[in-house]
Amino acid sequence: MSELLLGMRLNGVQYRRLHAAPPFGVHFGTVEGRAQFHFVACGTVYLRMAGGAVHALGPGDAVLLPRGGEHCLVSAPDLPSQDVGAYEAVPLCKSVSAVSACAEETCPSQHAHVFSGCMEFDLGGMHPLVAQMPEVMLVGTLLERQPEIEPMLRAMEREVLTERVGSAGILARLADVVSASIVRGWVECGCGETAGWLDALRDPRLSRAIGAMHRDPGRDWTVAELAQEMGASRSVFAERFLAVTGQTPLRYVTELRMRLAAEWIGRDHMSIDTAAQRLGYASQAAFSRAFKRVTGRPPGALRAEGPLARA
Repeated sequence: MSELLLGMRLNGVQYRRLHAAPPFGVHFGTVEGRAQFHFVACGTVYLRMAGGAVHALGPGDAVLLPRGGEHCLVSAPDLPSQDVGAYEAVPLCKSVSAVSACAEETCPSQHAHVFSGCMEFDLGGMHPLVAQMPEVMLVGTLLERQPEIEPMLRAMEREVLTERVGSAGILARLADVVSASIVRGWVECGCGETAGWLDALRDPRLSRAIGAMHRDPGRDWTVAELAQEMGASRSVFAERFLAVTGQTPLRYVTELRMRLAAEWIGRDHMSIDTAAQRLGYASQAAFSRAFKRVTGRPPGALRAEGPLARA
């Protein structure tokens, strides 16, 4: 699992410093492929999910929604909400804006201060893990195991409340680190009660084969070679792999390659030819055919899209 976590990237796309006075309700819609992070520096806020679940958040609480999803931040559980984009936003720096939902006559002592981040959450080869994460991941449940998070939360609280020079950029970086720590803590705690793909990682013999694929995705793997990594016969390995992951070994490694290729070409601006070589394809044409077969579009479509279009 540590080997696979090396590929984790969690980068903020858009941050908001929210200043709100009750009664308030701020709605956040679903952004495909994005996680959502909230940190409460001051006040009481309720996180209300689209399915009806409600979580109370107080000063110093942080929460990560790994798959984003429709949700609201409200001052009382049953209040209506308004889309966050409907509020006036004042840019603080390139990716951070200040949003105010306060009436002039309200008492400042009742105000809530929240720092929110919409994040690009990429686990690389661990993509199946995202689907098995909880809908809501609260930092409070991890503090006993990860006490190092607490000073970061206190630092975030000071930055939100004091609004010092450069606080927007510092908050964004702290949010990224806290979010990554939440994910790591969940993994270290055994990933809850999840099963399926994670059963393969919990199996010490099968996980050796998966780790080998992730360490060297460009190798021309055969089922026999992967079975040797596991220390089993070809038939036993293939049967076990399919039963646990729901995929054949070669299908798994092909999808792993295409996820890595999409990351390298789309985000890191690697040339298609270089990506093809790194992933073991004899020609760019062969790679392009495989990429389109798995993803439904040619790799050139990623280069045609700019970063803003993908976001």
